[in-house]
Amino acid sequence: MSRLAMLGGAPAVPAPDPVTAALTDWPVVTAEDEQAVLRVLRGDRLTAASGGDGETTALEREWAEFTGTAHCVAVASGTAALEVALAAAGIGPGDEVVVPALTMNATAHAVRRCGAEPVFADIEPDTYTLDPAAVPAVLTGRTAALLPVHLHGLPAAMDALGDLAGDRGLAVVEDAAQAHGARHQGSPVGSLGVAGCFSLHPSKNLPTCGEGGLVTTDSDSLHRAALALRNFGERPPVRIRTYVAHGPGWNARIGPVQAAFTRSQLSRLPQWSKAREESVGALLNRLAALPGLRGPVVPADRTHAWHIVRLRLVPEELGLPDVAPVSLRRALHRALRAEGVPVSRYQTAPLPAHPAFRPAGSSLDAIAERFPVTGAALDGTLCLQRRHLNPAAVPVLAAYADAFEKVWDHLDTIRTMARARPHGDWRDELREGPR
Repeated sequence: MSRLAMLGGAPAVPAPDPVTAALTDWPVVTAEDEQAVLRVLRGDRLTAASGGDGETTALEREWAEFTGTAHCVAVASGTAALEVALAAAGIGPGDEVVVPALTMNATAHAVRRCGAEPVFADIEPDTYTLDPAAVPAVLTGRTAALLPVHLHGLPAAMDALGDLAGDRGLAVVEDAAQAHGARHQGSPVGSLGVAGCFSLHPSKNLPTCGEGGLVTTDSDSLHRAALALRNFGERPPVRIRTYVAHGPGWNARIGPVQAAFTRSQLSRLPQWSKAREESVGALLNRLAALPGLRGPVVPADRTHAWHIVRLRLVPEELGLPDVAPVSLRRALHRALRAEGVPVSRYQTAPLPAHPAFRPAGSSLDAIAERFPVTGAALDGTLCLQRRHLNPAAVPVLAAYADAFEKVWDHLDTIRTMARARPHGDWRDELREGPR
């Protein structure tokens, strides 16, 4: 049995050389992408402020077609997409919006930027998305919308959430920042609510060369409102910009360079999504043989975009029934990273525990009691991010699987490490800093 790398052995994943390092580069920038950017730089439209920007309008048309929606509005970022969509849907001061307790803080910040208040609900234990059963308890007379997040690339339970919203006359705005191309009952995300919001950050499955976002909708009125909101409240110019503000708005425009880059990337999105499905599936098939390790659950009515792969740990199956999941996670995090597997954390505390969103006088203990599923997910899971997005990453993912198997061959050492600090959870880490 080979020695663990953290104890002096050779890592299971060889140190990357320039060739193997390129297998996990993301985004993959091709000659076609470079030519798309040069096409803009050699033209006469470097901003989308005026009419006639063909790259932005073409991206909007192509993404609307891809998602099966009537309209798309390209904006400056995924966060801007959320802000524009919520405001265009009429969300504002005095309103409350239900947000899952596990998501990027931008989801809640966007609600605040509209003058509304985020109200948090717990997640499902297997999908990590907003739990429809947890939503009714947080609804009030001020609730105006649900903001489900298709976390890590898996669509939320949109049928049940849609029924809840329909019964109460609530808008449903999708945060699909991580879920480009995912489907729910055959329908693309972005077409399942009054609006869908996507990020084009370079870390995302559909990237740009900087920042960008997309808003999709079938509503003509929401589309018109979104166009005005992204450009200082001005109506879209027909030929000449008037600079007349007809309502509230921001500077939330995307640039033609970013639009052109994304259009080039979009041409390969279906092909690369299929390759990613196969490579991640092969990795998860190998990891499924390891006791105490659970891969993501994908319900039969949905597809997963595999933006992030979250792996759940089950201490009981590893002979650690009295050890806190966070202790096992710390031990495996150290061992796997030493072997060359870049396991990481996606979020370290429930969103309602962040100082920016924590109600005055609310204790961390009270938050832990209200959001037990989110807490368990944070304490007892590890994530793979970005390295698997490149369609050429197959041999690297195979090496990651080798490393997991090697660490599982040394479970006695892992158990000893986990028992050294058998208690604790995310509250300790929030006070002490993440580990």
